[in-house]
Amino acid sequence: MRIGLAGAGRIGAFHARTLAKLDFVDDLLITDADVETARALADELRAGVARDVEALLASGLDGFVIATATPGHAPLLRQGIAAGVSTFCEKPLAATLEETIDLAHLVAASEVPVHVGFQRRFDAGYQRARQVVQAGELGFIHTIRANTHDQSPPHESYIPASGGIFRDCNVHDFDILRFVTGREVATVYATGGNKGADFFSAAGDVDTGGALLTMDDGSIVLVSSTRYNGGGHDVRMEIFGERGTIGVGLDHSLAMDSVEADVDFPRGPRRWSFMERFLPAYQAELTAFAEVARGVRASPCSVQDALEAFRVAEACELSRAERRPVALAEIKGN
Repeated sequence: MRIGLAGAGRIGAFHARTLAKLDFVDDLLITDADVETARALADELRAGVARDVEALLASGLDGFVIATATPGHAPLLRQGIAAGVSTFCEKPLAATLEETIDLAHLVAASEVPVHVGFQRRFDAGYQRARQVVQAGELGFIHTIRANTHDQSPPHESYIPASGGIFRDCNVHDFDILRFVTGREVATVYATGGNKGADFFSAAGDVDTGGALLTMDDGSIVLVSSTRYNGGGHDVRMEIFGERGTIGVGLDHSLAMDSVEADVDFPRGPRRWSFMERFLPAYQAELTAFAEVARGVRASPCSVQDALEAFRVAEACELSRAERRPVALAEIKGN
């Protein structure tokens, strides 16, 4: 397959290196607004370079991967759809709810497959949790805890365009929550605070967030996020049911120390970034995209899925700003 990739920054370079190792990729072409960055990455991977996105899309692609900064996602997705090329787009689809809704309408009216990059759906632990929950092995679910804790903050320049901690970090929790449970969020109450760098407050954001969600079946979800988890990158889900409790991310890489006597868990080594934590999931995700592009499977994470997760994040940001519970019915969705 000939795959074109737009974006040679952190996540773009990560995707490019992943794609270059996958058997189905015969030809990888890279483009970036910074031509020298694209060329350096292409030289490393023995890939090709396209001068711009227009040239990339005109080169006979089987699939188009969008991994630029967030402001580039929506316009590039529109270009991919217009060119009729199966497209993988990193989350979020767009920086605003309104544009996300517009894109959902555009994709629904087209025949172009679009796969959105929520890689946790391809993590073995979350997939097993989905099987257990949806098979009813835990009985009814009453409580879920989900967290996304980064080891250290991104660069200051990233924050103003990130959309805020709930749209940037916890949107992954909101998506995987829907994936694992098969339920929808009904109401949220969210808060946040800053104890770290001043640039979070300057951008109207927080470095630590927390939210209480109520699902449409009455179960309760406790969600947390932070940019300062010095012990390591920590992404987990704990699911408490009538008949038992299961956890995702509770292995020896857990970024936590036990203070109990005679306990040697976790033994390490720890993981320090989301890329390290989810490398197998990213590989599986891009392999799945190849199947989408070949027309042998439907998108495993649709634009509508991305919209629903974004709506929950939007409700959380509104709740944090107005210091009140927000029903998802208040958030536009179609």
